[in-house]
Amino acid sequence: MALKGVKVLELAGLAPAPFCGMILSDFGATVTRIDKIPQNNLDVLKDGKRNIALNLKHEEGRNVVRDLCKRSDVLIEPYRPGIMEKLGLGPDVLMKDNPRLVYARLTGFGQNGPLAQRAGHDINYLAISGILSFLGRKDEKPTAPVNLLADFAGGGLLCAFGILAALLARQNTGRGQVVDAAMVEGAAYVGSFLTRSQSLPIWGRDRGENMLDTGSFFYDTYETKDGKFMSVGCLEPQFFDTMIQTLGLEGQLTQFDDNAKGKKILEETFRQKTQSEWSEIFEKTDSCVFPVLHWTEASAHSHNKFREVFVNVKDVIPNPSPKLSDTPASCSVLKRTKDEWENIQEILGEINYDPQKIRKLIENGVILTSQKGKL
Repeated sequence: MALKGVKVLELAGLAPAPFCGMILSDFGATVTRIDKIPQNNLDVLKDGKRNIALNLKHEEGRNVVRDLCKRSDVLIEPYRPGIMEKLGLGPDVLMKDNPRLVYARLTGFGQNGPLAQRAGHDINYLAISGILSFLGRKDEKPTAPVNLLADFAGGGLLCAFGILAALLARQNTGRGQVVDAAMVEGAAYVGSFLTRSQSLPIWGRDRGENMLDTGSFFYDTYETKDGKFMSVGCLEPQFFDTMIQTLGLEGQLTQFDDNAKGKKILEETFRQKTQSEWSEIFEKTDSCVFPVLHWTEASAHSHNKFREVFVNVKDVIPNPSPKLSDTPASCSVLKRTKDEWENIQEILGEINYDPQKIRKLIENGVILTSQKGKL
């Protein structure tokens, strides 16, 4: 796999940092999670990673992290600015120990600035980035698209990109560097097209009144007879014409008709058949009309099955994307799960901790375990 041989330490956090680590793991990196508790059922993205729980309030716990960082390529830390420095694990310390270390810091507001120490979540970062102001229907309040844009797209994904860029740069410089990944900046960057295209005719009106934000009847979703939905994205004239012909609406509606009129006609038309019936009809056409699949249905769709978009393991889990032709990724859930003791011995064995030393660290409450066992 593309990242085989890359060693990553991930300090356990909320969704963005685990997602960043998951991406690196899926593409072949060996990712070791350092958690605060032995069993963390809230982290649903930990599959395929090695796990160890350490008490970082204990000096010996912090020393374990330092020793691991000396043998690692990447550290991902999700804490507020200054926390790692208070622990004696800031970049000035760890990168002195290992100058090749890529030190990734994933936060909402970044490492400095007036908001750096403030708490926040995806909706707040999206709000400060300005991108939330684009999202929502006409005459309605701004609506966040769950926590996808800041936490995952602007946070975990761009942090992973920054890590890979730093690893590539290291090949030329021989040095690691700090990756300051802020979700506010990430969300703004993901939204580059939105802010840089405002002079184009697709914009120019208030939220919910533009071509791409549900302000056009030919770019929206419509309810079907069975209470499901179809997505319509017929921006280009040829696709719009095909849709109108397929719906049997020739002569009744043009792309330049009043938006309220267009929505009313399409709402009435789509309610005449079920989603399955419309899907079958549009399957035979080259128009931008597709069913809005419930997330539990997506893995069963013929195209998704053909492309192996999802892994058929326990839950609905996507395969890694993009697909690489020579060094393909593999979903982390397919990796063998190691038990607590295997993880502890393997992780600490790599930094030459013998069983006696490991046993002492457990007894002293430095390594936290969920059960008693033999090393």
